[in-house]
Parts: sequence; structure tokens; C-alpha cells
Amino acid sequence: MPRFAVILPAAGKSSRFRDQHYKKPFALLEGRAVWMHAADRFANRKDVVQTLIVIAPEDREHFAEKFGGNAAILGIEVVEGGAERYDSVARALERVKPEAEYIAVHDAARPCIVDEWIDAVFAAAVKTGAAILAAPVNGTLKRAAADQTVAETVARENLWEAQTPQVFRRQLLTDAYARRGSERATDDAQLVERLGQKVTLVTGSPMNIKITTKEDLRIAAAMLKVLPKPKLNSPAHPFADDELWR
Repeated sequence: MPRFAVILPAAGKSSRFRDQHYKKPFALLEGRAVWMHAADRFANRKDVVQTLIVIAPEDREHFAEKFGGNAAILGIEVVEGGAERYDSVARALERVKPEAEYIAVHDAARPCIVDEWIDAVFAAAVKTGAAILAAPVNGTLKRAAADQTVAETVARENLWEAQTPQVFRRQLLTDAYARRGSERATDDAQLVERLGQKVTLVTGSPMNIKITTKEDLRIAAAMLKVLPKPKLNSPAHPFADDELWR
């Protein structure tokens, strides 16, 4: 059985989420923190040998107080991240166990992932070395001018919206990060692409949304009601109702 390590980046600033109590990975969604919905899908898999969540250094104390019990029960390691997302993932890569042959990176703020999609992207990564979940673009795309008028309509043929998990052969991702340089990348696949490696697109679902605003929480709550549920090894909070922490 191929063995996977999973990295859950959760060290962003959540500037568009605009909540005085929570950053988006730690916000309540159906009674549980957003990141826990994502983590449960991986922590309970037999092919996952390690799960790491990457948080901002300033969140370390609060995370330990609110979620330390959950992380311990699920066997999730906590890593302090860096200034940018790729800095955070790079720090987590340093902590990956030697026995992990493949590494999956999944947004901690993407809670609606299900086993079927994970199975598909894991299998594709084992076959090709690099694979990501993605959804074909179905809407009409417009490129805006500086004055927010339409500059052009963009053809949507062969356009996909990248999602996570993004899964890579361990050495491939390690090499991509070692050679990333100063040029920015918006996802891990882009770093791998720069090495000349082809990245397989695995059809995901529009339901695999990333929480960005509070409105997304309401959408995700509706989706979780219809998506298959994982078997949980832990309660929503091991000590108290999360509302007590506001």
C-alpha cells in the first residue's frame, strides 16, 4: 500500500473572512472547526501515515488551548508556518516522516472533501507522480479592464479551477520546493510544473469549496448535509462546547 503524508496549511491571515473571533480554518461549521472537517477525512485513512496542520506562530497558544485535545486524539502534528503559504508548506515538508512516499497538500479551509475524491487523486498520483483535484470551468469568463468594464471574453475550453488535495511523489515535491526561487506560485502544482513535470487533472466537484467569506460557511453547511459523512474518532471538542471560547 502506498503511504501518504498530508499537510493542511492553516497559517493564512484570513483577511477576507472578517471575523473578530476566528480565522477561517478555526470557524465553526456544523458544530466543529472547519479544519477538523478536512482533517478527519485523512487522519482516519489506513494509507495516511502522518497528518500535519500548519498554523501561524501567533495562533499557537490559542490553538493548543482550543484544539490541542482534538489534534492529540487524531494524531495530528502541529507545525508553525511562515510568512507565505509556500513558506508554511516548506516547514511542514521538513517534518514529514521518512516512510511517507507521497505528500498531499490540502487546504485546511476546504472542509467538504469526501473519500471518493481523495481515493481518485491519490491513485492518480501513484500512477503519474503528480495529480490534483480540479473542476472544469463551466461559467462564462470575462477579463476586466482597469475601469471594471469588460476587456474581453475568455474562452473556457480546457480551463480548470485547481482544488486540493494536490498530491505528489515525495521527492518531486521536495525538489520543487528546493528550486522554487523567489518567483511566486499560487499553488504547489505550479512549483512542480516549473520542473517540467506533467500534473494530472482529476475531476473533482464544485462542492469541494474553499472557505473564504462567512457566506461560504453557509454554503458549506448545506453541502455537508448531502455529502457522505466520515466516521469520527473524536467529539467536536474534548472539553466543552466551542461557543464557550468566544
